[in-house]
Amino acid sequence: MNHQRHIKKFRTLGSLTIFAVYFLILVGGIVRASGAGMGCPDWPTCFGRWVPPSSVSELPADYQKIYADRGYSNTEFNATKTWTEYLNRLAGVTIGFLIFLTLLYSLPFRNLDPPVFYLALGTFLLVGFQGWLGAKVVASQLHPGMITVHMIVALAIVSLLIYAITRSQSSVFEQKPLTGLHPRLQNVLIAAMTLTVIQVVMGTQVRESVDTIAAAYQMEHRELWRDNFPLIFYVHRSFASIILFTNLWLIWRLLQRAGEHPYLARAATALGLFIVTGILTGVIMDRLDIPAAAQPVHLLMATLVFGIQFFIFTSVSYSTRSSSS
Repeated sequence: MNHQRHIKKFRTLGSLTIFAVYFLILVGGIVRASGAGMGCPDWPTCFGRWVPPSSVSELPADYQKIYADRGYSNTEFNATKTWTEYLNRLAGVTIGFLIFLTLLYSLPFRNLDPPVFYLALGTFLLVGFQGWLGAKVVASQLHPGMITVHMIVALAIVSLLIYAITRSQSSVFEQKPLTGLHPRLQNVLIAAMTLTVIQVVMGTQVRESVDTIAAAYQMEHRELWRDNFPLIFYVHRSFASIILFTNLWLIWRLLQRAGEHPYLARAATALGLFIVTGILTGVIMDRLDIPAAAQPVHLLMATLVFGIQFFIFTSVSYSTRSSSS
């Protein structure tokens, strides 16, 4: 009984951590969209403090020279940007604690189902690597390639957490065998996840180009930015149609079995909602001069699409495995 309570806490805590990671992705998108990425020019402190200043009067008169000597040129204090980046870091630290607690609550699985424990351990180590990578992103002054790697690692963290939580409930899925699915559904799911990752990578490259264009226009004259978009933007935009039709087929096939497995209906509905919202925010950015509010939502939807696809894939794998045995 104690084991069951502990396992339930693991699932609850792991699910909370997944939501927290997505919240951090949203906050990270807000940081980029607002240009607050260098709001704290050093790491792990912010302007040399654990709690950042609220006013430039709290900094040395020659703080710009000090940071220029450290390799951070053009450092200019902005309270809003500084605190936006600082809250982003606090969210990251909070997730670190949640991941550590998830690891602690995975200890009973060393005997019950060792892979669950090792997945939690791998997630904990990967979050540590992500923290180190975040420091390197700041040190590189937001080098575009580093930001892309940072995003890919975030997707990997989400995947490990989803897999650990789903595997911890594998007995629940196996008790309700899933039959009658299209024989190619899992292959299409793999293809859909691959397409989503490709789209996310292209999206980060588009975002890097937008950052460069925004800097050239000093964050003004947004109506002129689109004239300077690179070819990858148009590829990224057109690729959305492939994503849409692939996932519409998946949603249709999943809803066919919704009567027997309500979780499939909820997952398919969520997948459709995330894709439509992602496309709509993309259209808004394309047609309305890239409003800052749409950028983090667009990024969040892309990562949520991948997460729900991965959950569907793992849960269907366990359910169909029991039906074929």
